[in-house]
Amino acid sequence: MSVPESCVARPNVPRSVLWLQGITVVWMLAEAGISLYASVEARSPVLLAFGADSGIELLSASIVLLAAIWPGHLSERRASRWAGYLLFLLAAVIATTSILSIVKRIQPKTSCVGIGITVAALLIMSLLALGKRRIARTTHNRALAADAVESATCAYMAAIALAGLAINAIFRMPWIDSAAALAILPLLVIEGRRSMRGESCATC
Repeated sequence: MSVPESCVARPNVPRSVLWLQGITVVWMLAEAGISLYASVEARSPVLLAFGADSGIELLSASIVLLAAIWPGHLSERRASRWAGYLLFLLAAVIATTSILSIVKRIQPKTSCVGIGITVAALLIMSLLALGKRRIARTTHNRALAADAVESATCAYMAAIALAGLAINAIFRMPWIDSAAALAILPLLVIEGRRSMRGESCATC
């Protein structure tokens, strides 16, 4: 099976590309860990969705970075396909958790940590998306251009999560947390389908 041109690791990868991917990996590690911890503490479905997605994307981003450093040793296409399977599984888990949370009237707590990490993610992923888009244009790197779109999607996902957390904190509307988690599901499905088709070689 041939690998799309955009997914072929190139020798002499520009240092700026490696820096951007390295920053992405480090940030996604922090984002996933903090979000998942906050989701447990606050019993928040939307933070569970956000943090679990970050964990899957951390795995994919790490593989993309390693493939750029050691071309030919890792299959980005296969990694992308497995990421797709995991995203579909995640979507099913989030849907079930959110619906049960609404039915059982579980009341997520206000999470200052969750609000903080989603604000940071919104800002950082937006900046990374802009940086990747600019460098992709100058280097003609299609994989990085696709990654810029993924980073922008992550920023949008962070905005949805932040809205749910903030509304619950201000107006005490516990169901809005689960509603925000359900609003993230279409993004997870879109990401999963793109990964399965090998259209995205990187992640946020």
